[in-house]
Amino acid sequence: MDAIVFGATGFIGRSLVAELLGRGQQVVAAVRNDTLTPWLKSQNVGIGGLTVVTADISRPLTGAGLPGARDVYNTAGRYSFGLGVPEARAANVTGALNVLDWAATLPGLRRVVHISGYRVSASDAQPDYARLGAYEASKVEADHAVRTRAAELGLPLTIANPSSVIGPGQYIGLAALVKDLWHGRLPALPGGPDVFVPIVTIDYLVGFLAEIPAAPAGEHYWVLDDTTPLLPELISTIAGHLGVRAPRRTIPVGLVRRLPRGLTGADPETLSFLSSDRYPTASARAFAAAAGLEPPPAVEALRAWADDLVATRFGAASPWLRPYGFRSVAGSRTWVAGERDRPAHVLLHGLPMNADLWAPVAAHLPGPVLAPDLPGLGRSAPADGRTDAWLAELLAPVRTRPTLVAHSLACGPALRFAVEHPERVSRLVLVSPAFLQAPGPWLNRSLLAVPMLRRMSAARLAATLGLPEGPEVASAATDLRRPGVARRVVAALRAASAARDRSRALLERVSVPVQIVTGSADPLTVDTGHPVAEIAGAGHYPQLTHPARVADLIGEVSVR
Repeated sequence: MDAIVFGATGFIGRSLVAELLGRGQQVVAAVRNDTLTPWLKSQNVGIGGLTVVTADISRPLTGAGLPGARDVYNTAGRYSFGLGVPEARAANVTGALNVLDWAATLPGLRRVVHISGYRVSASDAQPDYARLGAYEASKVEADHAVRTRAAELGLPLTIANPSSVIGPGQYIGLAALVKDLWHGRLPALPGGPDVFVPIVTIDYLVGFLAEIPAAPAGEHYWVLDDTTPLLPELISTIAGHLGVRAPRRTIPVGLVRRLPRGLTGADPETLSFLSSDRYPTASARAFAAAAGLEPPPAVEALRAWADDLVATRFGAASPWLRPYGFRSVAGSRTWVAGERDRPAHVLLHGLPMNADLWAPVAAHLPGPVLAPDLPGLGRSAPADGRTDAWLAELLAPVRTRPTLVAHSLACGPALRFAVEHPERVSRLVLVSPAFLQAPGPWLNRSLLAVPMLRRMSAARLAATLGLPEGPEVASAATDLRRPGVARRVVAALRAASAARDRSRALLERVSVPVQIVTGSADPLTVDTGHPVAEIAGAGHYPQLTHPARVADLIGEVSVR
């Protein structure tokens, strides 16, 4: 075999396996449980060259029946805070030494590549577990122990010291700060204005690791991006991209250590990483240049990672529509998912939901869709002006005449756009247009009280809306807890109620075909003169309870 990767189900390990397989190598993945194969398939990685074996590096590997390999990668370890000392040492120290002892038995060994950390090699050989915490101290101890054991065994060793690794699927470390920022729980940054928390992207790192075995042994590398902004600027950059407010103050680390954790929310084990130290990256930069590797611009990488964090709800959900990310639309940092240039359908959500409302319907629709969160709602920041200007700018890049689909509150802006720009849309579908219906149980006192709305659990929100609990309702409940969203939902409900008569009058002016879709439990109270499809047994949200039927009604006219 070309390579064996220990810790192949971890964030770095699985991406390294994918990289090596992509280079045509025969790879052994040493795992405790095979969650790797499903992940590789989900990433469209061919697994013809993959062999998966079971291994526990906390126990001696000699005689374990593992297949030999030319290159040995140890990406295994426990990256977690709050570990006990025995647990941390078993994975990060004993496990690393067991890998070396086993590698020494391989007759065709070319290289052992050990993944360490960017903070550890400058530390003492006898780490202070009480001061550093079990995770960092065990990594410090392992770094020195691995160097010593490899020298004793005469092993060709290369140590890679990556910094904070970012990319799709990374939800720990720096991600915790971004999560607090997104949810409005980061009033101040721990550390001073010169704190340097360098990053490296996962794609760049595994490309670097894959090149190491063919290079001369004896060199160790700090793999990180020296151009990473200082921490206050880094957080400010992400905040600007997400459309949220960045903290303006910093708190010295010494003060954070003295304050109760319940007040600061800071894990004491993370504070030693808040340093202004710089690192010896010259050899890594020269190696990367010789291999033709170049890291992506740090700011662009941070923004792309922030999109992934929000799309996956920081690891709690799976995105239903790609591509996705924040875009600047009429002064709003708008969450936009799907096809921006040539959609067959544009889907606008109602209240108090977000674009995820359309996931069940989109699964049945022919052709690509574009589904944004309305400005100020869901994941989107407020716009500078009216929703009409926002919608016009959102659809400016569209080169098709899509079917414009709107639900409830969004029916008003969609109708106005169709009246003003009939050449831009082929058809208008209004699902449960609130301005044509009596206020139903979905519009009750719970939805007009900001504190109550913001505190709603997914279960309570589902019950309030008369819906089964599901991922779409859970997604909406998550967004309602973000600062300002619940307040803007209430304001939008009241504004839409005041504009009911104006919206009804526009129906007489629209020149594109109109299809109205309602549920039998939420019928129209006004005769519009346009076709109405009533779905038996549905309420105000038929796209959640009867998605296939709604998709049939939407998809009747193809894009021109």
